[in-house]
Amino acid sequence: MPNSPADRPRRISVQRKGPVLVEGPVEVELEDGSTVASDRFQVALCTCRRSRRYPWCDTSHRDRA
Repeated sequence: MPNSPADRPRRISVQRKGPVLVEGPVEVELEDGSTVASDRFQVALCTCRRSRRYPWCDTSHRDRA
C-alpha cells in the first residue's frame, strides 16, 4: 500500500546548477497529462528544459566551451 508507515521517504537531491536527483523507480507526470517511467535506482530530472530527453537530464545544462 503506498504511503504506508513502512514505506521510507523518497530521497530527492536538489543541485544549484543541474538536475534534480530522485531515488527511483519513478513515474513522472508531464504537463500534457502523459506519464513517463524509469525503473533505475536514481534518475536525474531536467530543470533547465534544454534536454533533448526531457524530463530526463542529458547534461545540456553544462556550459560547452
